[in-house]
Amino acid sequence: MIPTDLLSMQVTTSGPVAEVTLLGPAPGNAMGPDFFRELPEVFAALDADPEVRAIVLTGSGGQFSYGLDLTGMAPLLQPLLGDASATARQAFLAHLKQLQAAITAVADCRTPVVAAIAGWCIGGGIDLAAAADIRLASPDARFSVREARMAIVADLGSLQRLVGIIGDGHLRELALTGADIDAARAEHIGLVNDVHDDVLAAAHELAATIAANSPLVLGGIKDVLDAERAPRVEAGLRYVAAWNAAFLPSRDLGEALASFTERRPPRYTGA
Repeated sequence: MIPTDLLSMQVTTSGPVAEVTLLGPAPGNAMGPDFFRELPEVFAALDADPEVRAIVLTGSGGQFSYGLDLTGMAPLLQPLLGDASATARQAFLAHLKQLQAAITAVADCRTPVVAAIAGWCIGGGIDLAAAADIRLASPDARFSVREARMAIVADLGSLQRLVGIIGDGHLRELALTGADIDAARAEHIGLVNDVHDDVLAAAHELAATIAANSPLVLGGIKDVLDAERAPRVEAGLRYVAAWNAAFLPSRDLGEALASFTERRPPRYTGA
């Protein structure tokens, strides 16, 4: 059953198609503690509902997601600034695995998921979109694997899942530069299937077409397609979690957070 006290998203259904709409409450539907708690609960409930045969995932307020809510998630990063102890690193590793599992709940859902992306899709937003089966965009959509610009190795799934979506070269370019790309470039490299003026309507139409097929077969298709991808993604997530637990505490991370707060360009030294 869908929780009735959701704060970061709302769920509506129309026939066999459910719509999950991100609400924030941080600006740009940024992902905070409520989001990471509620996302796996919602997708588990939808996956268990035999009346739901396809899911549309979208954002509110003209945006998909600005990514991680740095203010809301500050307690996760704060203990790592400076000389983090082994205890702090272990706690970070455990927490990071919980965040990864929340995003993975979308990828593991046997009910097909279509992401309808308008406005900004940044950082964690890319992680979430990559966990969907199909991505559609509006002409104003903008995408960025932004973590490198924040002195972070992306660790919630984009580096693992996008390689099978856009290919190694395009992924390396996006991840290493942290550059913003528009909807036309996203379509060109395969990050999104199509660009639509009314992306939400197009996503619902596609979801309805999918939902008309046998739910047994739809789940089977996902099982077969994930037989190769899922173990590779899982191994990559374990590795990046361990890497970030070891190396994320850095002067560059502190500089990234300070420059964000002070709204100035960061000055990284590699230390």
